[in-house]
Amino acid sequence: MTRYIRRAATLCLVMLAALLVNVVRLQLLQAGELRENPANRRPLIARYADPRGDIVVGGRTVTGSKDTRQQLRYERTYHDGPLYAPVTGYSSQLYGTTLLEHTEDETLAGTDPLLAPLPLWNDLTRSRQPGGKIVTTIRASVQRAAYQGLAGRRGAVAALEPSTGRILALVSSPSYDPALLSGNSPAVVAAWRRLNTSPDRPMLNRAIRQTYPPGSAFKIVTAAAALDARIVTDPNAATDARDPYILPGTRTRLPNRAPRCDRASLSYALRYSCNTVMAHLGVRVGLHRMRETAEKFGFNDAGLRIPARVAASTFDREMGPDQLALSSIGQFDTAATPLQMAMVAAAVANGGELVRPYLVDRVTTRGGRTVSAALPRTYQRPMNPVTAQVLQRLMIQAVEKGGGRRAAVPGVRVGGKTGTAQHGVANAGVPYAWFIAWAQQREASRPAIALAVVVEDAEANREDISGGGDAAPIAKVVIEAALKGRGG
Repeated sequence: MTRYIRRAATLCLVMLAALLVNVVRLQLLQAGELRENPANRRPLIARYADPRGDIVVGGRTVTGSKDTRQQLRYERTYHDGPLYAPVTGYSSQLYGTTLLEHTEDETLAGTDPLLAPLPLWNDLTRSRQPGGKIVTTIRASVQRAAYQGLAGRRGAVAALEPSTGRILALVSSPSYDPALLSGNSPAVVAAWRRLNTSPDRPMLNRAIRQTYPPGSAFKIVTAAAALDARIVTDPNAATDARDPYILPGTRTRLPNRAPRCDRASLSYALRYSCNTVMAHLGVRVGLHRMRETAEKFGFNDAGLRIPARVAASTFDREMGPDQLALSSIGQFDTAATPLQMAMVAAAVANGGELVRPYLVDRVTTRGGRTVSAALPRTYQRPMNPVTAQVLQRLMIQAVEKGGGRRAAVPGVRVGGKTGTAQHGVANAGVPYAWFIAWAQQREASRPAIALAVVVEDAEANREDISGGGDAAPIAKVVIEAALKGRGG
């Protein structure tokens, strides 16, 4: 009898050992693989089991959560979805997340360890916290003014505070309602297909993900390089740039749309946008210095994040003198996002110091306890302070006496630069209208806003398109919204 009991006990021990080995194999060796298996819906069910944290603009939440009482219980909702889509992005049960919904996902989903009351709390309790809040730097009134200014036309506006880098507005038009993508119904699939096949590309974030030829708006970069390199010592003195200007090494004549550009001064060339003067100055500055200055403004930086990734603006590192001449007036391969050109205006407005732009002011728990907060950080110093002061004066003249008159705001110092960018094969495409600007109330100690507006209006008459005519009026209403209720 004892022998049979011993055999049964041994068998039980072997089976128990096998069970333990299998548990260890599943829990330690295959846990990750099983967790990532598409057939395992438990992580997905857990992800949508609780309300998601919110994104906040101007003290008001612009996101929410809806209890559907289905297996994937909570769906994302959005307030003023099209207005804030370039900021929030979308959170979809079928198509994942973008923009702040993506970069701040751990906080919004409650899995960020910083949300826990104690270190390692989530690991010890195997729990997660209620979703936290993302408080943005966006000013609702500025965002709405930019959105209404574009009035559904294809284009974008990026605005920031020059002294801190806080992004005040980030608008892309036409936009879309991210709520259309929240759930997992056939309607969501249809909306996804419709949005992705629309010729207007409403899901493209034109403010940070689309680059355009900047045209004459880029001449501010060329002017900064020429002044810093002392190629120009007196902005009011005549230059030796002839009209017409023959591109170096070619027989190609570079035209001007503005009159009296022959030997014009830098001051006149910026006010009336003389191509010949700025192309000539760019060649005299040389490729190395031009590239160095452009990169200090942020060009060729593929790592810029706000925290969402910003498409790299480009200024070629290798090119011939004729190509450099064209690049110096924002043509050839030069391309920039609206945010990049807003950074150019911000550096001038901030005395030559470019502060890194950012979109998240602070992160809090659902109860309001701050777990992290942003601080202004210097990005680069693209020009010396004296050059910045000269450019401020020249940009003010461009608004008061030149092509940027429609951006003028009574009683306010507004500096600006127009741009009309040719593009397409043989420049056959409808030009893009640019306007970059900054503004400061006269009694204020520093500028309140710097911005860039781009309008790509396929419906407009080609001859009517210009930075001063199409983009400057939008800049004006955005500036007015930014200054309203502020001391500066």
